[in-house]
Amino acid sequence: MLSRRSFIATALASGAAVSLGPAAQAQGYVFPESMMPRLFRLAEPLPPGEIHVFPDDFGLYWSLPAGDGSVIRYSVGIGRAGLYESGEFYVGAKKEWPSWRPTDEMIARDPGSYEQYADGMPGGPNNPLGARALYLFEPGRGDTFLRIHGTTAPRTIGRRVSNGCVRLVNSHIAHLYEQVPQGTRVVLL
Repeated sequence: MLSRRSFIATALASGAAVSLGPAAQAQGYVFPESMMPRLFRLAEPLPPGEIHVFPDDFGLYWSLPAGDGSVIRYSVGIGRAGLYESGEFYVGAKKEWPSWRPTDEMIARDPGSYEQYADGMPGGPNNPLGARALYLFEPGRGDTFLRIHGTTAPRTIGRRVSNGCVRLVNSHIAHLYEQVPQGTRVVLL
């Protein structure tokens, strides 16, 4: 397995920006050009058709199925200290405009913020899971309640802010969602 240092060193420095059209503006916030998705070809490729999240880099890398070492890097927000869970998962479900319910652990940690949503929140533009979500599962465990999802708060990208999930701006998760099939292997390093 590649270390973060080795991985970053093998990425081509001249990565091309992936065009997402007007997606550079998310919820009235102009997303920094340096955080836009980039296409790279790696000297030491990741296995094709997988998602790898490098938390120290705040990067999600989708290794394109062609198998030529090409990846798209998306900038992400990740779980706060003590809440980020590394491991190997697979995409067990995909949902557009998913509904959301905080976990019992989230409610116990911060009832003032989450207790009001104990019965759930329907999907839509104000939902914390954003426009799309990839649900992470483990064999024998099933749904881990970890998600790769959109966010209504684009300023949180590049930070440790979530309750364990990986978040992208809505336009970027929509782009990733269209490419990633159910069953895709996901590695959270």
